[in-house]
Amino acid sequence: MISMKYITGESRNQIVLLPDCIEDYVGKENPVRVVDAFVNQLDMDKLGFKRAKPSDTGRPPYNPRDLLKLYIYGYFNKIRSSRKLMQECTRNLEVMYLIGKLVPDFRTVADFRKENPTALKKVFKEFAKTCMKLNLYQRELLSIDGSKFRAQNSKDNCYNREVLEKKLANMDNHINDYLNYLDAEKHSF
Repeated sequence: MISMKYITGESRNQIVLLPDCIEDYVGKENPVRVVDAFVNQLDMDKLGFKRAKPSDTGRPPYNPRDLLKLYIYGYFNKIRSSRKLMQECTRNLEVMYLIGKLVPDFRTVADFRKENPTALKKVFKEFAKTCMKLNLYQRELLSIDGSKFRAQNSKDNCYNREVLEKKLANMDNHINDYLNYLDAEKHSF
């Protein structure tokens, strides 16, 4: 009887001479590279982030850039709980790539958000504008074949330049709702 072999992965106990690089697991077109580049170019002190300049004494804090990358990743991927963001740090290669395999405690993540609400609002608004400029929100393909038939579209689904400008104007409200939701999540535990 002929036995078929299965595709197998590497043994968990296999020792390798050269370890794998996380860079190899994150594709060149992956949106986390945009998050990384976006946060790295920000002036954290000018935006008003606490601990933007580390002190000379005491235990060193987490770099606010790393915590901001984690929050933007959560915002982009609809992960709102600080506990879930902490879990992503241990199992998600994209997050490991973003923050250099750091695993901040959920309280650290929640406190970062609580200490920097104004700066986070500015960054989220600027990040959304950047994503719109880079067409990262446009993932649907639309084609028209010339057929003529009656159709209806909801006003909520019709996006033109005027609607997008109104949405940008209302972005502060959405960001406030997001931050309030995070507050409610924190207090539910």
